[in-house]
Amino acid sequence: MLPRSLIRLRVVISHLRMAQMSTKSGEEILFQTVNNTGVITLNRPKALNALNLSMVRKMYAQMLRWEEDPSIGLVLIKGEGEKSFCAGGDIRAVTEAGRKGDQLAQDFFREEYILNHKIGVYKKPYVALIDGITMGGGVGLFPDVGGGHFLPRLDGKLGIFLALTGFRLKGRDVKHIGIATHFIDSMQINELEKQLTSLRSDAGQDGVAAVLSRLNSESTLDTDKDLVLKPHLEKINKLFAGQTMEKIFDNLQNDKSDWAKKQLDILKKMSPTSLKITLRLLLEGKTRSLAEDLTVEYRLSQRCLEDRDFYEGVRAVLIDKDNNPQWNPASIKDVSNSKVDWFFSPLDPKKELVL
Repeated sequence: MLPRSLIRLRVVISHLRMAQMSTKSGEEILFQTVNNTGVITLNRPKALNALNLSMVRKMYAQMLRWEEDPSIGLVLIKGEGEKSFCAGGDIRAVTEAGRKGDQLAQDFFREEYILNHKIGVYKKPYVALIDGITMGGGVGLFPDVGGGHFLPRLDGKLGIFLALTGFRLKGRDVKHIGIATHFIDSMQINELEKQLTSLRSDAGQDGVAAVLSRLNSESTLDTDKDLVLKPHLEKINKLFAGQTMEKIFDNLQNDKSDWAKKQLDILKKMSPTSLKITLRLLLEGKTRSLAEDLTVEYRLSQRCLEDRDFYEGVRAVLIDKDNNPQWNPASIKDVSNSKVDWFFSPLDPKKELVL
């Protein structure tokens, strides 16, 4: 069975191909001002609204303008279409650029991370209407675009579990664990957008929060359901508490439960190198600021493009389609500490991310 991350990669790429064949007119990202709200629409529905470099540049420039515009009190972002909010970065373009040593592979991650940082420190309320498929950006071998910052701040070892296994969260569970701030039924999204765009420019965070909280309290979907991971939280916190991947593997192996065996089987299909850099990123990320984390993630993104496993994953999904990636090294015990250190090592000073 192919790892979940690679299955998702195949879905994204199939939609990207459809988008490239489409004759759909219009801009890939749209900006409009509705009363005192700046509205961003990711407009690549056939590509699951995946971001490319042009979209990143346009969005960053527009956000800078709105940040200094006294008439704008809120920025809202949404995805066009019914399937997806955003499928992360345009993996196909990055892959092709990385193979050729094209500057795009550096520019995309650098400028995307600069945009991520701007969103994180934005002076005005920023609301993302996350409806449909939502994935991170990056090269698919570690949780980037700030994942190394917010995932280790989730309760217990949830962040480490999610990062290593690629477990997919749906609906209200995204709020349950603390990634989303509010949950609203999809049928209420138009009403939410209407109320948010009706706010005065001086409504501030409190005004925005009041609208979100009110509609959140009115949402009834799945209110009777607990977090899907609740039955396993005790085991997650115990078995994923290891400081090394070897220890986590041992914990799962020794537990003997069906659930632990299933998680171990999932991890054994993942890139061993990916597992080790992901665990270290999260263990160290709990004390890093967003800016510090993005700096490290940028180093990892560039090292991944220099390494073999990213391209091997793409080969298994897109080129040969054998769903059988041959990771190198093939076992966690063969991923040396020195190799992991290399992933985290500083880049040439001229190539480092500057925020």
